[in-house]
Amino acid sequence: MLAEAAGNPLALLELPARVADRSHERQPSPALPLSQRLEHLFAARVDPLPAATRRALLLAALDATGDLGILVAAFGSNAIDDLAPAERAQLIRVNGERRRLAFRHPLMRSAVIAMSTDQQRRDLHAAIAAQMPDQPDRRAWHLAEAAAAPDESIAVLLEQTADRILRRGDAVGALSALLRAADLTPAGRDRGRRLARAAYIGAEVTGDIGSVPRLLADAHHADPGGADALAAAVATSAYLLNGEGDVNAAHRMLFGAIAAREVLDGEDDGLIEALWFLIAICVFGGRAELWQPLDGLMGRFRPAPPRYLTVLAKAFGDPAHQALPVLDELDGLIGGLSQEPDPAYVARVAIAGAYVDRQRACRGPAQAVVDHGREGGAVTSQIQIEVILANDDFFAGQWDEALELCDEGKRLCELHGYPLLRWLYVHQDAVIAAARGRTERARAAAEAMTRWAAPRGVGLLRAYGHGIEALLSLGRGKYQEAFVHASSITPPGKLQSYAPYALWTALDLVEAAVRAGLRTEAARHVAALRDADIPAISPRLALVTAGAVGMVSPDGRFADHFEAALAVAGAERWPFDRARIQLSYGQRLRHGRAMADARRHLGDAFDTFQRLDATPWSAFAGKELRAAGGSRGKLQAGGIAALTPQQREIAKLVAAGLTNKQIAERLFLSPRTVSTHLYQIYPKLGVTTRAGLRDALSNEEPITE
Repeated sequence: MLAEAAGNPLALLELPARVADRSHERQPSPALPLSQRLEHLFAARVDPLPAATRRALLLAALDATGDLGILVAAFGSNAIDDLAPAERAQLIRVNGERRRLAFRHPLMRSAVIAMSTDQQRRDLHAAIAAQMPDQPDRRAWHLAEAAAAPDESIAVLLEQTADRILRRGDAVGALSALLRAADLTPAGRDRGRRLARAAYIGAEVTGDIGSVPRLLADAHHADPGGADALAAAVATSAYLLNGEGDVNAAHRMLFGAIAAREVLDGEDDGLIEALWFLIAICVFGGRAELWQPLDGLMGRFRPAPPRYLTVLAKAFGDPAHQALPVLDELDGLIGGLSQEPDPAYVARVAIAGAYVDRQRACRGPAQAVVDHGREGGAVTSQIQIEVILANDDFFAGQWDEALELCDEGKRLCELHGYPLLRWLYVHQDAVIAAARGRTERARAAAEAMTRWAAPRGVGLLRAYGHGIEALLSLGRGKYQEAFVHASSITPPGKLQSYAPYALWTALDLVEAAVRAGLRTEAARHVAALRDADIPAISPRLALVTAGAVGMVSPDGRFADHFEAALAVAGAERWPFDRARIQLSYGQRLRHGRAMADARRHLGDAFDTFQRLDATPWSAFAGKELRAAGGSRGKLQAGGIAALTPQQREIAKLVAAGLTNKQIAERLFLSPRTVSTHLYQIYPKLGVTTRAGLRDALSNEEPITE
């Protein structure tokens, strides 16, 4: 609207209301709707022009490319002369040398269209379509606009256009084309199928899940017999899973619809979308009985389905047992993402790499999908992939950045109606809360997640709830509780099939068992990690496994394993995992009276936990460091000295009377991040209010950096 208004005050005032009035329309006009006053304003400049000039202007407005060649091809060489009165009236600019035309004000185009009759527009759309036989997408759109009644031949062309647009990554444009194709389709199977496809794209790609029930109802009305059950089943399953999270119903419906097909064509786009979504259902279900029938189903496809789906099912669905043989192929798929325009495909490949630690490799293409969504593109793809960026930030120790992404993801899920996907962001937020010792926040999230997931059969979320509780209990020194929760994800000594989250909590289980005195169980789990060759999956898992081996190794042999863990290439990229291993290593060294080495590792762990604001872990490391005869000077003290530089800056601004919103604007943060810092600042200063913070700062000596 801002671009179209081009600074016109009346347009800025009246356009928003007119656009809002049209927001319910399935197929909005490509030109902005004008208010009566705006229409009269611009019409007064167009009305005096000759009829031939108005006709030429209307064709240019409908074509919208500025190509004078279309005008000449439709009306002959004299058409350019017909534009002269409009050019003299300063309504348009004509560049004869470049054969281009441009309206001087964007709303003039809208006004020219608004002043025309339906018949005039349809005639000129047909004339434009006739001039572009080598541009199938534009031709299909203009033929669609020229149609006065349902026309299956045009609907076929427009559906083909939708497919091409979707492959180019413009899901919103594809949805518009598909809906228009459905409008042009006579009642019957094809109309029902196209409406069902539109419902699926709305649920799975564009973030328009609220439209799904209406579109499915329209599809049923158009095709009461349900001749194309697959399209309706895919859309309904997407709605059930993304909306209410009903895994069992979604799986039962979609698996049945695919299996009922006599021929499973691996090149059928509809079947491929159905297969992708069935894999997604199995992932959220997190149970072997959902996955096992999938292997037989995929084996029936001739030709085989796209390889990325097989890689996804193995690397994301069951990474502990099936990822290693497909990792090279996955890395190749990730390497090709930089040239991939389709955000849905990028999201799916990035998802395939999540549990095998390929998040960082996907970062650039994933960020492009997020940016595309922020600009009005494929919102569901943005939601699916933004949580992977948050996971990457967590492992990389960029926890505040992860929280920013979680806040955005939760808002998007709430706005577009994706309660299931929202829990993925709640999980990452709660894991950080658990690591930082925010007990109430972490526990409330874990309990709410478990209550929501249990009746819906969402096993993945139940595992997430246990993972949050395990990490929280570890930080609180409740090691038996931590072991119980970690063992609920996968039993000690066994890597449960189709339990991918077990790779993220492997260190939690081993550490909890060791600290709870359950060394046999810990050793069994370490053996399971080594037997499955988990270190070969990624350097981070090599770090974790070697550290876990060090934890269970007897005196005299543990140092080599801990040193091997810390020597893993790039170990510093996963600071929280590394610091936990250093903490355990330093403890063992202290118990063995190797005090100098103990102080070095305990000090490094303490510094990392301090930087991450992992309060319970830094307290534990600080206690061990002091017992080894070490200290960290001012970091051990309270008051301003205990604050990070950013926390110190925020505290000073609070003391100066600024609100969280004002501080956020000044420091280029979100209000949520400012609030998080305050939550951490108050206990460090021993205060509970902003006034107390101001008094505490006024009593402190200035800190010299």
